[in-house]
Amino acid sequence: MPAVTTANLAGDPGVIAGAQALREAVATAADEIERERRLPPPLLDKLHEAGLFRLLLPRSCNGIETDPVTFFHVMETIAQADASTAWCLSQAGGCAMSAAYLDLPVAQAIFGDDPRAVLAWGPGPKVKAIECEGGYRVTGVWAFASGGRHATWLGAHCPIFNTDGSPKRDENGVQLERTMLVRSEDVIWTDIWSTVGLRGTASDQFALNDFFVRADHSITREFDRECRESGPLYRMGSGTCYQVGFAGVACGIARGALDCFIDLARNKVPRGFKSPLRDNAVVQSGLAQAEVGLRAARGFVLQSMAEIWKQLQAGAMITVEQRIVVRMAATHAIVKAREAVDFAYHTAGATAIFENHPLERRFRDMHTVTQQLQGRMSHFETVGAWMLGADADLTFV
Repeated sequence: MPAVTTANLAGDPGVIAGAQALREAVATAADEIERERRLPPPLLDKLHEAGLFRLLLPRSCNGIETDPVTFFHVMETIAQADASTAWCLSQAGGCAMSAAYLDLPVAQAIFGDDPRAVLAWGPGPKVKAIECEGGYRVTGVWAFASGGRHATWLGAHCPIFNTDGSPKRDENGVQLERTMLVRSEDVIWTDIWSTVGLRGTASDQFALNDFFVRADHSITREFDRECRESGPLYRMGSGTCYQVGFAGVACGIARGALDCFIDLARNKVPRGFKSPLRDNAVVQSGLAQAEVGLRAARGFVLQSMAEIWKQLQAGAMITVEQRIVVRMAATHAIVKAREAVDFAYHTAGATAIFENHPLERRFRDMHTVTQQLQGRMSHFETVGAWMLGADADLTFV
């Protein structure tokens, strides 16, 4: 793999400043978010006013259509204050890219005409969409719909079946799949989100039963098909943006944890010690290693994505090799962020075990991030297999 060169890592200062201006409001709401397992309406108002749900939405639909480096910085900034809020924004950002695959009048009706439009979705293993006149009849149950409780639309990803019940296949014999967009009020919700961390994402379960979806309200998630937008953002697809965004969430959690630990270590004298944690050589070394690990991993994501972005701006489509680099960098950043959080939590001692301590929540949130798809260690197997020319499943690349 060729080394990346120095590129613009700073992102759009105006968009990032908007996120920074909201960080205190997000931090103030964190306890309520944790308690109610929802983003509270006053905070949602502020997020919408700042346009943070529209970062990756096309300008043709009144979106910001920012770049992925800026997207990373915004997710990192918000995650320093509250991980659930950042996670919801990252998820909504990738979902909003769906507007690029819809006919413009439909995209305008869903996203452009509603300044508070939010799309959320999640997987469903036992679901189906049966072709019918004008669209599809959709049945199934979908879960992990992060941000679904404040979403206006939901995406139900389905394998497609013919009217006779047989799978509908492409020219290579692979069954076709599409994501059906439905109004949030048309689904049946089940509250399943009682979790260790990321409690405020309300990533609940929703169901549809023989529900009709118009054909023009369905999309393919393959970014190089059916895309009507010509901007560089839509030459890379939502999968890459998810990787960058969720790496930003992880780095933001870790940044908040290390900053919190530094404040604690300057004053805490552990039981049996005569001086503060800050005077302990093991602590000093551990902090330095956690810091450099986080900064290096974060820098790899930003530098890689900035270089790729330059090529996309020049008119190129993202390549498999570039997607491999982003996958590797994003997963590595999540792993190093978890290591930094673990250092801060464990070194802080019993102080960090109480629910009212910020390290306790960051520890739980970070370990929930690593349990999600983006934090899978198996991604490194995929990267290594591709590098060696072996069979590599590129589903999540």
